[in-house]
Amino acid sequence: MTATPEPHLIFPQAAPDLAGEARAWLASLTSQRKASPLTGEAYARDLRQFIAFLTEHLGQTPDLRAFADIRPADLRAFMARRRSAGIESRSLMRSLAALRSFARHLEREGKGKVGAFAAVRTPKVARSLPKPLAADAAIEITGVEARAGEAREPWILARDAAVLGLLYGAGLRISEALNIQRRDAPIGGRETLTVLGKGSKVRSVPIIAPVSRAIEAYLDLCPYRVSPTGPLFVGAKGGQLSPRIIQLAVERLRGGLGLPDSATPHALRHSFATHLLARGGDLRSIQELLGHASLSTTQVYTAVDGARLLDAWRSAHPRAR
Repeated sequence: MTATPEPHLIFPQAAPDLAGEARAWLASLTSQRKASPLTGEAYARDLRQFIAFLTEHLGQTPDLRAFADIRPADLRAFMARRRSAGIESRSLMRSLAALRSFARHLEREGKGKVGAFAAVRTPKVARSLPKPLAADAAIEITGVEARAGEAREPWILARDAAVLGLLYGAGLRISEALNIQRRDAPIGGRETLTVLGKGSKVRSVPIIAPVSRAIEAYLDLCPYRVSPTGPLFVGAKGGQLSPRIIQLAVERLRGGLGLPDSATPHALRHSFATHLLARGGDLRSIQELLGHASLSTTQVYTAVDGARLLDAWRSAHPRAR
């Protein structure tokens, strides 16, 4: 077993007391607050960057007292430094969220109250609309036929089609699809799938027949004996399948199908929601299928569908010209 790194190795520029509390905070994120490992890594990176900035900004190694005493001007200087390095508002917003989370941890543990965050405004982020594919393009990209000219093994082509079929046919995130265990495969008449989503939230999604058939075709061709408790989808050597492999598979298809750069695996999830809404799907039901915590997150698809309808009206209505 790999030894757990000491706090000062994770936060080398922090004093021991600050590094220790930072390590305890990271542990609480995953154990108590159910943050994903990727979130934990991103938050650790954000705090490291801020500690490195403080070391230079204050001219000394920051400890707990120095962190508690930071001023709004220090935070603004940090954000200005990050902006000058080309960091966008969305990343800055996450950095502030990480620092606020650590400050709340310190307050809960009685290690000091950081009041500077109340005086600093969160950067505004322009909310871009999802870019779904047209229905015929989404169907084509999830079929094996579109891959007929690729010089790859048939079972790999079938695997990629099955994964993408789950993204478009069930609205899964790519991580959710790749985390499905073999024993939970929606085949053999099983019409629903239990999904472990963000924040360890569990939801049940219906599985349509074409998706089940695609998964069965992949399993029939797969040369590996997949363990019941192992991942349903495996890589070329039988190990865990990387999301990057699926992303590359879609990139290869874009040119042949004449699709834009916005055609990504995640765009299939957007397509799932947008196409359901266009066919009269209920917004609350779509929220549950997608696993969104807030209805406001799902409501962005109403803007996508509205924009598409307006474009159709402008091109088709006799009085629009």
